[in-house]
Amino acid sequence: MSASIASTSPSPIRVVVVDDHPVFRLGMVALLSTLDGMEVAAQASSVAEALDVVDAEVDVVLMDLELGDGSGVDATRRLVQTYPALRVLVVTMHEDDESLVASVRAGARGYLVKGADPAEVERAVRAVANGEMILGAAVAARAMTFMAASHRVRSTVFPELTDREREVLDLVARGHDNASISRRLVLSPKTVRNHVSNVLAKLGVPDRSAAIVRARDAGLGLDP
Repeated sequence: MSASIASTSPSPIRVVVVDDHPVFRLGMVALLSTLDGMEVAAQASSVAEALDVVDAEVDVVLMDLELGDGSGVDATRRLVQTYPALRVLVVTMHEDDESLVASVRAGARGYLVKGADPAEVERAVRAVANGEMILGAAVAARAMTFMAASHRVRSTVFPELTDREREVLDLVARGHDNASISRRLVLSPKTVRNHVSNVLAKLGVPDRSAAIVRARDAGLGLDP
């Protein structure tokens, strides 16, 4: 009986912490290690280390924006391009609009300002792991303006696509696979595959990852 119960237990949320300040990084690792259902898979202090330790088994990356060898925005973009289902939660000192918008456009699914309390950090990690987008109180008001603008942009970007193809591309940019898109839009798997193929052809991109980059640069796949 106990073996059966154990086998049905949900997998822990596997987290990587990326920050070049060891005191903050180790403190975050210590906090996450105390939370039920979370597992710190690795930690990194640079872009190079982050690209090395993150793999397809990681669910969430906590990403600082200023790293010794580069930008957390660039690291986010490269990681999400490689692992489209990966959720990146930015944790930074920066509260400015430019950092927020750049992070979201790069593919981040959450944005917290350092100083958030442990409960807020836990809520944010669980939310982004669940596919939600989460913004800390310090930046939420300004973010709403950006998100409202992205809704207006969505209907005008990629005019070569049909409304349905644009809707499919938006979901692809959020990290959904074909099976998930099929369920959400109540379409057959074959129809979804055809839409994805048409999108790739019309955008002139070689694969799904390249389409995600194009879509997010244009403002798709960014808001909840």
